[in-house]
Amino acid sequence: MPTGLNTGDSAWVLVSTAMVLLMTPGLAFFYGGMVRSKNVFSMLFMSFVSISLVTVLWFAYGYGLVFGPDAGGLGLIGFGDFRFANIRPTDLTGSVPTYAYALFQLTFAIITVALISGSVAGRIRVGPWMIFSVVWVTLVYFPIAHWVFDSSGWIHRMGTLDFAGGLVVELNSGMAGLALAMALGPGIRYRRGEPPQPSNIPLVMLGLALLWFGWFGFNGGSALNDGPTAVTAFLSTMIAGCVGMLTWMFLEWLRSRRLSKLGSATGAVAGLVAITPSCAYVNAEGALVIGIVAAALCSMAVEWKFVLGYDDTLDVVGVHGMGGIVGTLLIGFFSTGVVGTAGLFYGGSGALLGKQALSIVVVAVYCFVVTFVIGKVVDRLFRLKETEAEQLAGSDLQFGTG
Repeated sequence: MPTGLNTGDSAWVLVSTAMVLLMTPGLAFFYGGMVRSKNVFSMLFMSFVSISLVTVLWFAYGYGLVFGPDAGGLGLIGFGDFRFANIRPTDLTGSVPTYAYALFQLTFAIITVALISGSVAGRIRVGPWMIFSVVWVTLVYFPIAHWVFDSSGWIHRMGTLDFAGGLVVELNSGMAGLALAMALGPGIRYRRGEPPQPSNIPLVMLGLALLWFGWFGFNGGSALNDGPTAVTAFLSTMIAGCVGMLTWMFLEWLRSRRLSKLGSATGAVAGLVAITPSCAYVNAEGALVIGIVAAALCSMAVEWKFVLGYDDTLDVVGVHGMGGIVGTLLIGFFSTGVVGTAGLFYGGSGALLGKQALSIVVVAVYCFVVTFVIGKVVDRLFRLKETEAEQLAGSDLQFGTG
């Protein structure tokens, strides 16, 4: 047994890895239930194929780009030995095997790619989507993950706090969804003003259940141990998700005196998204406020697409983009200082808030610009967007009628 190995911590990270991996099938069901019946299988497929694609890229070179020796000491990208085979089963990251840590981080990359598909649901060809995913995860996800998650990354060194991926997963997927939606343009049903037609609300709720379950591993597992930090992340995750659901429902009732079919599920996801970067840094009261603020702002942000004219089909921008911003920024106010730097409400200075804001801006701009270019190039070379006739017939026809 290698010196420094903690078997309890290792077991927790392995369990958390399985929980986070389950989030991608959960997302597939969540998305699948929200689209028309003729698009369900294509949505399921795009989530599931992300597992295979990203896993191969991760162990081919992705882990090296994210966690390899920093290139030139600039904190921009890892560029060391890309052969994952050089890592031995006895090598440790902290008190857990590096194998376990690499697998845990892999699941974050997988679900980030899958999340983007919701912004272009019902108007994208699956083959070119796979090409887009390969390029995007290489040029966008891997560099940003190095900036934030690796100790040599420039955002990490600056002192920005992002415990479980508010920048890397949530804001990143939201801005990528916005860029891709704008690069491809609105679908025919959006242009016609046709309302969404969810095909299966129970499937959505099943997806929410799997996502929520996995989120405890997503946030709690990021502690890399089974101690107080993991428990804090667990607690705040539960509170923010519940408060987000109730707040969204309350706001819907105030506006229209009715509850929508998807409102409670969307509100819960908004709360869970926002607590992701802050889960270990805030106490119960902070989690409560973050859940409320996230649900309120995300409920407004999902309406922006109708004002600004971009077709974010399943509200990836409004929920994950805005939720990531809210959760990352509010750390500057509500971080207790027990873990990390204290925020303004707990005796800290405004420096942390400034670092959080700067990181949000840089990640958002980089992700948007590079994703927009990738989307345009892949669409030009491989016809990423479906024709109007294909959209009306349904994306599932790409897989034949058998």
